[in-house]
Amino acid sequence: MERTVTTARIAGPRTAVIWSVLRDELAGHDGRPLGVVDVGGGTGGFAVPLAEAGHTVTVVDPSPDALASLLRRATDAGVADRVRALQGDADSLGDLVPPAAADLVLCHAVFEYVDDPDAVAQALHDALRPGGAASVLVANRAAAVLSRAIAGQWQAATALLAAGGESAEAGRRPGGPSGRATSADTQARAAARDTVRRRFDLLGAEALLAEAGLHVEQAHGVRVVADLVPGVVADADPESLLAFELAASAVPPYRDVATQLHLLARRRGSSED
Repeated sequence: MERTVTTARIAGPRTAVIWSVLRDELAGHDGRPLGVVDVGGGTGGFAVPLAEAGHTVTVVDPSPDALASLLRRATDAGVADRVRALQGDADSLGDLVPPAAADLVLCHAVFEYVDDPDAVAQALHDALRPGGAASVLVANRAAAVLSRAIAGQWQAATALLAAGGESAEAGRRPGGPSGRATSADTQARAAARDTVRRRFDLLGAEALLAEAGLHVEQAHGVRVVADLVPGVVADADPESLLAFELAASAVPPYRDVATQLHLLARRRGSSED
């Protein structure tokens, strides 16, 4: 099982860091098949490889087309019996999956778009067994500022920079606890025709999960330089780029300017809740 995840699925700089963390988490269960929930899992980029590794995966996604592609992909891979597709969004997760049943929950590129991040974080916690882990991937505000500045989009970069000037508590989603967008957030999205509702810094993402009872054990940057390196350079030596991404992913300040932030958080056991 570990061979499949390790050699076949840590493929490129966009996902290598995430797969590296997941591989270690799976190894900690000594080969036992896990129950996995993939929130917003789409066409199965993570779900199908995990099913190939012997785990049972439930994918929750609002798109019927994505779920149809997921099931075709699972069938082609010979793991249709280990993949379940449920149509729904993250905000309704608590109505779709039983409580305290998952060993691992994936929630990648979801918090940026949901109506109520606090409720979704709580739903992740509630879906996990005590001791279970959540793999959370969020867009990094600092990277968005830098990428727009490098592209000469000064108005958008300045507006995003202003939004990042809030406290970690208020800045973890537009408008803080109310969920209403601040003027800086609104200006930033409008200036760049931005469809992302919110971005995070590490402190904000950790606070969001901690308030739901999820203890962050690891934090990594995903795509530290992969989005900045010219394609011709990346294609010339992809192995070295991948190795650099893995090496830099946990080292601040490089981690903190990556395009995305990946957090592994755990629901504490019953005696610690």
